[in-house]
Amino acid sequence: MSTRVLLHVGTPKTGTSYLQDVLFRNRTVLEAAGILYPADRFDAHFLAALELTRTQWGGLERQGVGGWDRLAEAVRRHPGTAIVSHEILATATRAEADRAIRSLGHGAGTEVHLVISARDLVRQIPAEWQENLKHREELSYREFLDTIQDPDRDSRIGSWFWAAQELPDILDRWGHDLPPEQVHIITVPPAGGPRQLLWERFSTAFGLDGLELDLEGERSNVSLGVPETTLMRRINAISSAELEPGDYRPLVTEVVAHQMLSRRTGSARLALPPDLHPWVSELTTTWTEELRRQGYDVIGDLDDLVGAAPSASYVDPDQPDETEVGAAALDAIKALLLEGARLRRREGEVQAELDEAYRALERSYLRPTYRWRERTVRRLQDSGFGRTALGAYRRARGRSSAPE
Repeated sequence: MSTRVLLHVGTPKTGTSYLQDVLFRNRTVLEAAGILYPADRFDAHFLAALELTRTQWGGLERQGVGGWDRLAEAVRRHPGTAIVSHEILATATRAEADRAIRSLGHGAGTEVHLVISARDLVRQIPAEWQENLKHREELSYREFLDTIQDPDRDSRIGSWFWAAQELPDILDRWGHDLPPEQVHIITVPPAGGPRQLLWERFSTAFGLDGLELDLEGERSNVSLGVPETTLMRRINAISSAELEPGDYRPLVTEVVAHQMLSRRTGSARLALPPDLHPWVSELTTTWTEELRRQGYDVIGDLDDLVGAAPSASYVDPDQPDETEVGAAALDAIKALLLEGARLRRREGEVQAELDEAYRALERSYLRPTYRWRERTVRRLQDSGFGRTALGAYRRARGRSSAPE
């Protein structure tokens, strides 16, 4: 049974992809220090979280069947500290959260610590709209903003947004049965601060200080600018009805968004509209007052959640510069052409391998021993006695196919 579990439940867009990449690639170093990060593939915790929360994710949820139970069992078997991390855990219901922490050993001798990373809503709101577009949504920025401001919060997008972002509610769902000293809030530093500061806070929360870890991240959840995000929305509008999710992810999300459009760093960045800053400021004040009242452990500063002042150069993504969108579209076409060329080369390599395997198989057929065995089998199959003898031979060999 693990003595201590650090359960990181999000929130999205707070450096979680980078953290999980570092943890996955450094599993051997962590294990030598008595820390388990139970994953046989980089997205193991994501699939387990899909299973726990019963979330549909374009068919990927089928790969997660039984994933949470396997992860929890691995944690319980480990005698030291274990880390579990994925941001969609933030959306779990109270019942799902209770099931999760008890499956990790809470109430049976394991000290479970809840960890949540949090960023100001000034940055989170536009980031969440962009994330929706990376998952094939087509709604405009204004439609998204109106949706999340609806007090009923009963739409699919609105309910998901608040389930994943409303800090006091997430901490109540996950931490209501834990003492406040076992609930840790990591605040994301304001934009423009030292790049390593967020990692230092993660390292403190997870007890990784002093370990020689490879911090060169291979995976991150990249952000796009205004014209690039507009292009993604238009791509979704013309392709989502025909392009299957399994094709959309590698072609649009990975090749177009992550590999090409994310490189266009000179375009205007997404931002919160100036007229929404008072609403966000009032909501943030309510949240931070509640978090302080609860007495949770804060790694960073709750004032980091206040967010920056309105931008004087705000660009509305619903009314973009069409020249910039066109330039982004040309880059997207270039990326898809290069990917198509790469796949054609790979197709040629695979075809050459298949041709060589076919020739090798033909050569084996031409061997006298093969032809003799083939004729013998055919003769045996022509008589009842022969078929009986052949069946006995195959059972003895443990197979039911003809000789090679």
